[in-house]
Amino acid sequence: MRRFALVFVLLGFSALCAAAQIPNQGANWSYAGHTGPLVWGKLDPAYAACSRGHEQSPVDLRGARLNSALPPIEFHYIGGPVTLENTGRGIVARVDPGSSIVAGGVRYNLLRLEFHHPSEHAVRGRLTDLEVDLIHESQDGRMAIVAVRLDEERGLGLANAVLATLWPHLPATAGASAKVDDMIDPGGFLPGDRGYWTYTGSELTPPCAEGVLWFVFENDISISRGQLRVFTDLFRMNTRPLQELHGRRIEANE
Repeated sequence: MRRFALVFVLLGFSALCAAAQIPNQGANWSYAGHTGPLVWGKLDPAYAACSRGHEQSPVDLRGARLNSALPPIEFHYIGGPVTLENTGRGIVARVDPGSSIVAGGVRYNLLRLEFHHPSEHAVRGRLTDLEVDLIHESQDGRMAIVAVRLDEERGLGLANAVLATLWPHLPATAGASAKVDDMIDPGGFLPGDRGYWTYTGSELTPPCAEGVLWFVFENDISISRGQLRVFTDLFRMNTRPLQELHGRRIEANE
């Protein structure tokens, strides 16, 4: 009897240790219904910024002030394999280390790309068909996100070369992933004219942490109808409603 009791004690201790090693993933959330954006802030105390924050993203970009002192963003992107993940809420492309940007004298390393339909950010009230967010982090943990808007009308439905390589590998089920061994260059998402709007905002998903430096390109790029349909067949909508500016300033570098 003592032997069985000892076994149960050891098993319980092991379970506690294992639980201690698993990071808290937070409450489940979604883009609609009872766990949608309107209630994110109530789902978990860690998500409080989603409803109480005053520097939330995305926003409607209008009334930007020209600041000619803003320097161009330096892009130091290199090609390499990526891993596509279906999170159940969207597609994430994780990249190997080595790519970065320099903005305001600070280097931010590229971590991943996230895809949203329709675009998260609006320009004077208008959304585009897709948005690619290139997520970067500095050595001291500051976040910088470069947003590229894609529109079917922009290039009369011309296909995007990077998506043409990625989309055949899209994992169709939540939790699935796929390794793409082709040399994927994130720079293939950058428009020729790299004028941008910038503002201070937040992460787009819970916990909606603030203090994120956003750069949204003024010019969108093309996506074909077929490429858009491949994504929308998986995700009909995975964007957050536009957030109030609360007095924040939007600046343009050109």
